[in-house]
Amino acid sequence: MTTKEATMIPTYSLTERDRRWALARELMDAEQVDALVVYGEHESSGPAPFAPDVYFTNERPGAIVVFPRDADPISLVWSPMHIADHVEARRRGEACWTEPRNMRVAKHAPGVVEVLKEHGLERAAIGVIGLEPYPPFHFNPIMPYGLWSSVLEQLPQATFKPVWLSFLLRTLAQSGEELAVLRHSAGIGEAMARAMLDEARPGVTEADVYAAGMAAGFRLGAAAPGMLIQSGPGYACWGPPAWSYRPQAPRVVQDGDVILAEVFCSYGMRESQHQVAIAVGDVHPDVEQAAEVARASYEAGLKALRPGNTFGQVVEAMKEPMEAAGGWNVHPLVHGLDPYGTVCGFGSGMRNLPEAAEYGLIGEVPTIGSDLPLVPGMAFAFEPNCVINGRLANLGGTVVVGPDGADELNSLTTTLLHSKR
Repeated sequence: MTTKEATMIPTYSLTERDRRWALARELMDAEQVDALVVYGEHESSGPAPFAPDVYFTNERPGAIVVFPRDADPISLVWSPMHIADHVEARRRGEACWTEPRNMRVAKHAPGVVEVLKEHGLERAAIGVIGLEPYPPFHFNPIMPYGLWSSVLEQLPQATFKPVWLSFLLRTLAQSGEELAVLRHSAGIGEAMARAMLDEARPGVTEADVYAAGMAAGFRLGAAAPGMLIQSGPGYACWGPPAWSYRPQAPRVVQDGDVILAEVFCSYGMRESQHQVAIAVGDVHPDVEQAAEVARASYEAGLKALRPGNTFGQVVEAMKEPMEAAGGWNVHPLVHGLDPYGTVCGFGSGMRNLPEAAEYGLIGEVPTIGSDLPLVPGMAFAFEPNCVINGRLANLGGTVVVGPDGADELNSLTTTLLHSKR
């Protein structure tokens, strides 16, 4: 990357910091609490990190942030390494939002209790982010039981109130600076997909295709926390490659295969997603049909993604082509991004598989957030997918609600691609 290119990369200003901190105080007023306790998942947690701590700190993930109404947020980190990183960033003149006095190696219950007591909040009402589900990856609250039960035991006269939903609704519509960061991430994701297409051909392995995409993202300065990828002449499954969790060789790509992947590209904690579908040679007609249905679903979603409509209307519009073709979806057709929260239902077709009777329980995931009204600035992962006669096709990318309709941040992965080798 050249110096000129580096200067064109979007960053956050102190104006963005002040906007977010004002949002926190407005949330406290609305929820009638005197402080927030914000739990952040550990760093390097993979796709869909639960990191509302970074929203307020713009620092390394993995902190608990205590944000009193009348003071700046205090960041409780798990390791002195966080402090060392902050020291070095200040030496280099980087824009740090957190003052040194507001960082402590104290990501534990006593650390939370100490900060609340210092600010006279032992008997206060306190909002908590981390006590509610965060679909689609966290259908159970992420706050550790041991940590939180200890906080409750040490502060018996305080009142704690879950406020994640209130936070979610206030942060779904992104600022201009956030959208610039997301657009940059989407551009890198597009480059990752292009590198995967260039690599795909008979004789290479899934790992070769995976590596080509990841390398492209890393070279452009993105954090790519892994991807979902499958290959074969026809299948109806979705997830990380089996060789990433089971000791076995990566599958060798053959002529007539379709390679399907979901690329997670993260820049500045704004995540874009890209659904890669690559036909290697002549694929089965069912795959071609499923891809056509997925494209029709994508186009229907674009038409429905406009201010005034609801998330549920987008879901129903995207389901119509799939259902008319007699297909079903393995994973969501669409879900919210940055932060997550809304998700289209998926998995109902699993019960019709001939092997279904062999399993104890196959339950589908319902649509969550149907009534959410769309407003400009909301970001969504469009990932229409369709199974026809046991063969899956999947495509799509990142789309933002614009003032007058959908704003597509990438285009390469919105159709079935064909390997040129």
